[in-house]
Amino acid sequence: MRDIKNRIDLNGIWDLNSPGWDKPIKAHVPGSVLAEMLENGMAQEPYWRTNEYQVRELFREDYSYKRSFTVPEEVLEADELCLVFEGIDTIGDIYLNGELLGKVKDMHRTWRFDIKGQVREKNDLEVYLHAPITYIEEKAEGSDITYSSTGSMLGNGALRKAHYMFGWDWGPQIPDGGIWRSVYVEYAKGAKLGDVHIRQHHKEKSVVVEAVCPVHLFGNGDVQVRVRMSPPEGRGDGHPAAGADGSKICGCPMPGEAGSKVCGCPTSGEAGSKVYECLIPGNADSKVCLEIEEPALWWPKGYGEQPLYKIEVFLEMDGRILESREYKIGLRTITVSTEKDEWGNEFAFVVNGQKIFAMGANYIPEDNILPRLSRERGERLIRDCAAANFNCIRIWGGGYYPEDYLYEACDRYGILVWQDLMFACNVYELDEEFEENILAETRDNVKRIRHHACLALWCGNNEMEWLWDGGGRLKGHHPRYKGDYIKIFEMLLPREVKKYDDQTFYWLSSPSSGGSFDNPNDWNRGDNHYWDVWHANKPFTEYRNFHFRFCSEFGFQSFPHRKTLESFSLEEDRNIFSEVMESHQKNGQANTKIFSYISAYYKYPKDLENIAYISQILQLKAIQYGVEHWRRNWGRCMGSIYWQLNDCWPVASWASIDYYGRWKALHYGAKRFYGRYIASACEEEEFSTKVDYYVLNESFQERDAILEVALLDRDFHVLYQEERQVHSKAFAMEAIWKVDFGKWMAGEEQKKRVFARYRLLEKGICVSTGVTMFVKPKYFQYQVPAYEMKVEEREDCFAISVKADTFANYVELYLEEEDCVFSDNFFDIIDAEGVTVTVPKEELPDSVRAEDVAAGLRVKSVAESY
Repeated sequence: MRDIKNRIDLNGIWDLNSPGWDKPIKAHVPGSVLAEMLENGMAQEPYWRTNEYQVRELFREDYSYKRSFTVPEEVLEADELCLVFEGIDTIGDIYLNGELLGKVKDMHRTWRFDIKGQVREKNDLEVYLHAPITYIEEKAEGSDITYSSTGSMLGNGALRKAHYMFGWDWGPQIPDGGIWRSVYVEYAKGAKLGDVHIRQHHKEKSVVVEAVCPVHLFGNGDVQVRVRMSPPEGRGDGHPAAGADGSKICGCPMPGEAGSKVCGCPTSGEAGSKVYECLIPGNADSKVCLEIEEPALWWPKGYGEQPLYKIEVFLEMDGRILESREYKIGLRTITVSTEKDEWGNEFAFVVNGQKIFAMGANYIPEDNILPRLSRERGERLIRDCAAANFNCIRIWGGGYYPEDYLYEACDRYGILVWQDLMFACNVYELDEEFEENILAETRDNVKRIRHHACLALWCGNNEMEWLWDGGGRLKGHHPRYKGDYIKIFEMLLPREVKKYDDQTFYWLSSPSSGGSFDNPNDWNRGDNHYWDVWHANKPFTEYRNFHFRFCSEFGFQSFPHRKTLESFSLEEDRNIFSEVMESHQKNGQANTKIFSYISAYYKYPKDLENIAYISQILQLKAIQYGVEHWRRNWGRCMGSIYWQLNDCWPVASWASIDYYGRWKALHYGAKRFYGRYIASACEEEEFSTKVDYYVLNESFQERDAILEVALLDRDFHVLYQEERQVHSKAFAMEAIWKVDFGKWMAGEEQKKRVFARYRLLEKGICVSTGVTMFVKPKYFQYQVPAYEMKVEEREDCFAISVKADTFANYVELYLEEEDCVFSDNFFDIIDAEGVTVTVPKEELPDSVRAEDVAAGLRVKSVAESY
């Protein structure tokens, strides 16, 4: 990042006005129009009841931001002066001292304006924002493009603004606007750094780190570039870097190709903990290559550690630092293998030479009101991914490119990022302005994101090749738009990405089999989106009929917790089919689908809280069926990214974590079915008494365990039990044995009172467990449990013991007043010993004690839901 000495910060308080207002209000930059109107009582909370529709109409109006600023005389004398907007949302005219500086129409771009000769000591700056709804409606009216995605406003594809802001089938239509990222004057004297590009070249026992550091010179002067690379925290020796004080300019030959000679400047520390530093002449071709001996490799979560090296680049002139930048990088190789095999073509992440099964979910924007985002909130979301054993997320293409802190969190927690370019479910018209914008936004964001250890894949768009290929959704559109698709997504954007990042795998679309409309959702090649379980009302077992190479979208909806439902509704609204509840359900037939699936598996829940609870169990069961099946076919199937991770407002949706950060049943289930060492059960057919058991080891270590299988009645009497020794090789799945439980049942009626359990015991500790039932839950003869709960305060957590006098299915715990994440939830009580879970103290206010937890603790299971 640039040294602050090179900038005049223009963030802070601006004046915000609109043609219909009597006077301006004070507004924060970065910020948004709606956030300021809410702060000033000029708009209703859009997430409350049906306020969304009233708030949406605010964006038929224009708004303007204004402020004054001064520029010191010595800065006016700089060789270069630029006004930089890192993000304007979206259609704006920029005026400096009353003169039009430029027009903008892309929220994803960083806008830079040369103001040398136009800026003065005292200045007035205005950003006039035009109404986005008016713009897209005018575009739609004059266009023959008729398609828009479910829930979205027609014409949204004509504007380079995050598409979800115009609505989606999980999000509201709130196209807020504003100056949403930082603004500053940037200046340079004598020289400036250009685009610093860091590449890695891996050898057998070392890594060559290449830092291309071009320098633009404005005149004569003694200009040098100093590059320093420090080891991950905890690996350094504490000594100053060699050559750090008064070192001479490096005379080592700089390589032009990977593998040629690298800088031979002295370093400090032992191999693996050295600080590397090199000083070279500054010019347009400045480049440093440092060979890192015994490198500490970066791995996704569950496969190793996440060491991050620090690279600092200093531009020096006559002994002064003109500019500096700092990067954190992980040393690793990541690609995607699409090699041919016996089934077609695989699609598998390969990290440091090892194929891994991708496990995660699709990330959508975290809010419709962007100033509500924060580093802490983003950090918490990625931490929750890691806690649920994710190793990746897909950043979906209908939003915006997230802030740096989200990628930094993924670097630290070991979460691979599949990064879509910001295009989704639209028909785009390619004209000169559109081409200029999409190339610039791609260039800006590739250069910003490419150095992150977490970055695994660039993808051109979401579902657009698939839309054009079939299904009839784009039928009737002029063929020129299909031609524009090829130009944009198979020519312009891939070339632009490669120009600025030639080391990250690029995939043309999702789903895709490799492009050119060649059966893009082919089950035997590339990645797949599969929605028949849900949209086509297929049973959960339908997943087992498909062996997708990599399923990057599949999902099932649920309602959020009662506390979330209450956050946007009055008591009178709390009926699933009320206007308010339907307004917070953006997928037209979804409530009907949820109730259809409830009727297929469960008895009708007794109230709204239990409707939400049962819907979450169904969501967990649906996704678990798919994930466990694909993981049992490790090697053929190599990825599961379910739809979706999070919400952008309080809503019924496919998310596993709701808007307020509350884990649904699915997220707790993901923690179990995304484990690195797991067992799973597969009935011969749904509710059959014949069950196959499997063990999967997704780790580098060979492991030994005992797989215990038992048949129990609802009072915990053991009717059958057997154990098998299991030796699991690294990255191997094995079928252990088949059990026909019918042998120990006395007729059909007993199926309604018994269940099978499995437990994978490693060194006496249960690392994976599950339950199989032989009838639909609505036919099982549950008994209402009597619970015994105890809360014990420990040094860093509260331990909660839950026992029951009968089998308790999908036991949910929550606290009435506080929110927290339990170590496990929606679990089964399968024996008299019960289950003990923990809650870290950091999850709760400091004042909370064990007796407070006990008083606020609530418990339920399926038996109490109807």
